[in-house]
Parts: sequence; C-alpha cells; structure tokens
Amino acid sequence: MSAATPTASRTASPTVLRQLSPAATARLLGDWHAGGPAYVALADALRAAVLSGKLAPHTRLPSERELAAILRVSRTTTSGAYARLRELGFAVSRVGSGTVTTLPQRSVGPVPGRPAGGDAPVAGETLRGAVRTVGTSGIEQMDLWQATPPAPPELHEAFTRALEELPAYLDSGGYEPYGLAPLREAVAARYRERGVPTTADEILVTTGAQQAIALLAHTHLRPGDHAVVESPTYFHAMEAMRNAGGRVVGVPAGPLDVDMLASTVRRARPRLVYLVPDYQNPTGSVLSADERAAVREIADRYGVTVVGDETLVELGLSDDKTPPPFAGDGTSPHVVSVGSASKSFWGGLRVGWVRAHPQVIAQLARARQSADIATAVLEQLAVTELLGRRAEVMVGRRRMLRERRDLLVGRLRVALPWDVPTPPGGLFCWVDLGLPVAQAFAAAAASEGALVAAGPLFTPDNTGAASHVRLTYTRSPAELSDAVPRLVRAWGRVAGRQRSASSRT
Repeated sequence: MSAATPTASRTASPTVLRQLSPAATARLLGDWHAGGPAYVALADALRAAVLSGKLAPHTRLPSERELAAILRVSRTTTSGAYARLRELGFAVSRVGSGTVTTLPQRSVGPVPGRPAGGDAPVAGETLRGAVRTVGTSGIEQMDLWQATPPAPPELHEAFTRALEELPAYLDSGGYEPYGLAPLREAVAARYRERGVPTTADEILVTTGAQQAIALLAHTHLRPGDHAVVESPTYFHAMEAMRNAGGRVVGVPAGPLDVDMLASTVRRARPRLVYLVPDYQNPTGSVLSADERAAVREIADRYGVTVVGDETLVELGLSDDKTPPPFAGDGTSPHVVSVGSASKSFWGGLRVGWVRAHPQVIAQLARARQSADIATAVLEQLAVTELLGRRAEVMVGRRRMLRERRDLLVGRLRVALPWDVPTPPGGLFCWVDLGLPVAQAFAAAAASEGALVAAGPLFTPDNTGAASHVRLTYTRSPAELSDAVPRLVRAWGRVAGRQRSASSRT
C-alpha cells in the first residue's frame, strides 16, 4: 500500500477540536531534529508530542507550506512527515479539514481512565493503554514519563476495611464538601506527628492534589495577576495558574534561589507562589530547614500566599528521615500545604488535601462546589485506613522505589555519557544530557519505544532546561532494563547529528 493511500486516511474524518498555529507548533517542537532524514525526525517529534499528551488528538496541524516556512525546511520535508504520521495512525488528512492528529486505531484497549470517544488528554497525561503496539515497528512503548508507582499490597485490605465502614455513611446523602471527618482528622494527625499543630478544621479533602492546586489558583488569581514558580517545576501546576488567568514567572530551582525568590516577589507582587519543597519535581532537590523558614518569612513580609506541594514528602529514599514540614509551626496565615495519597499509596486513589487557615479552607470548599461537590466516600475511607498504617506501608514502598532508582541510575551511568545524579527521594531522575537537545532526544526516544519528558516542558517559557530530561523509575525492573537500550539507540541518533554538525563548522 502506498503512502498516498494509507489505511488511516480511509477512516472517518475526525472532529477538529482545536487548531495549532505554525508559531505554536515551532515552540512545541523546539530543537526537533534528532538526526537521519529530516522528514522522519519531524514526524517522530510530532508523534512524541502526541504520545506525551503535549499535542492533543483532534488538533488541526498547520498546512505543509506554513509548517515548512516556520521551520525553515522544504515542503518535501513537511509533506513526508505528515505522510509518515498518517501511515503510523497519528494523523488523518481530509480536503477542507487539513491534517488532524489522531490516536492509532491498532491499540490494545482504551486509554485508561478515559471514556471511549472522550476528549483529548491534557498535557503530560500518559497514553500507555492506547500506544502499546504503535512504535516504529509495532514495539511496545516503555513509559518513563508517568511518575506513578504500582499499588501496594495493603491497598486491597484497605478497601476491604473501607467497605466494612461504608454502611455507617449510607443513610447520609454522601456529600461531605470538606471531606469525611475521620480522614480530615487522620491528615491533621499526620501534620501533628511531623510537628505542625493542626486541627481537622484546617484540612480540606480534595479529589487529588491537582484539584487542590487548581482551587488555590482560581481562588487567588485574577486575570493578569503574577504567579511565581520554581523553574523547572511541575507543569500541571503552571497549567492551573494559566487557566486561572495568571502570568507565570519563574525563579531558578534545584536548589531554589531564595534571594531571587524574595527579589521576584518584591518586584512582581504576585498573589500566589507555588513551590515543591520535598524531592522537587523534576530536579529532586530538598529545601533545608533554613530555606523553608526564609520562604515563610517572605510570605509574611509581603502578604503573599505560598503553596508548598508536599505530595512527595513521604518518598525519601536516602534515609528514613522525613523533611521538616513546610508550614513550620503552622501559624503563618499565608502558608498553605498540599498533600495527596496518589504518590505515597497509589495514583488510582484520587484523594488529596489542603492544610490552611480555616478561612482559606472555607473559601476553597465553596469554590470546589462548581467542580465536583465532594470526593468519593469509599476512597476517603480507604485512604484513612492507609494513613493509619502509613509507617508499615511506606517501608515497602521506599524499598521498591530505592531498588528501581538504583537500577535505572546504575545502568544509565554505564551505558551513556550523561550526568545522572542519584535523587535523594521522589519518583524521577533529572538527567543532564550535556547538550541542549532534550526535545530532539525525546522525539528520538519515542521512535525507539521509550517515552521521556524533555526539560523545557517544566519551565514557564517552555525554552529552559534544554539539556535535561526527566526519567521516572516507577516502572518494573524488567521495563526499566528494557528501556535503557532504547535510550542508547536514541542518543546515538541525536549525538551523531551533533557530531556531524560540529564537523561542518
């Protein structure tokens, strides 16, 4: 079958939900050329963007002519790239509709957690369930993007106990806007255990930490307000702030430059500051006790709300010590903490929480009514059980993650000329490639069947950290071992192109 009449092109025209401008496409791709034929490299870069979720299905791409002009390549290159996307099932072209991104039809099942025919995934959402057999030669994709470990063995028993507790709640309407009282008390008790005096009325249960971050963004930011984040940082947090109309400003991270943070807050007068103090996403750095105190002083001095995302706080892998609480003694009205069961226990537990002044808690509880009213009761009961067994559960969790971290770091150091630090905790390695080719490498890795996150994704302007990639070590040892040769092959393509370019200068 010729490229002009691929099977994918005979499918029904997809619904166009959005359109990507030529300039936006160029920003999305960055330094996309990973070596080899230009049309193949361009197709791989676009395909990697779809696989990672940065480029959603049902998006109309620029015309071949427009894309060629903005990328400064020939029309033959863009035409060949689009043809390759159609052959692989990642695009459909129709007269009047242009070229529209799609997900391949030869999948092994629906995307996990998304109804059939549903809207496109948000940036960064993993599509493993839909792409297991759509690599260059039908190879399975090794996912080093999604930072979620498998469930602990204690999870099943926690749900069994939760079902036993459930009858006590069946006579009620099932809506608890602030969260179930036992869970709020269990979360408050964990803060007290860490040295932060906390009562249940300072806790709001949310449907995951992401909802907590989005609620904080929408209640604190007005269109045009500044929001300060670390750069690099968690990309979904930046999305939430932009969705609320905020203008995101970055300060250097890994470690955080506290003096720069103070200067930025003084000059930009932000209404919100978002930090990840524990095993920072993606750098893995940890704020010291003195740095945390300095951040709290900045919050109080300028009256700005500072959010500490503590979703990774329980995942210390170098020792059994938990970092000092971000909230300090808990008395600052401007310091808010966010937590979650997703990273400590399981991503399928969509249960998070906010610790803040009771007035802030009440404001957030009112704001969440337009979203989901309340978090599911059974999941809250299961998390209450898991928090009660936290010390026991986390021993096994940390052991598993430590073994997988050490396996990936060790094999990468042997196989590749990168700077691969050993993160003290968390779920990912922040790898320095030594060359500003992160986006090209991510594209090449996707074509080899490995999904990685390029550094620019984690920066406010999507241009920094061009020499870094984030690799998660939450997959099984067999998957991690299988992924390394794929990364080696991808690096060979990218490094080979760099050597060729250097020899011509």
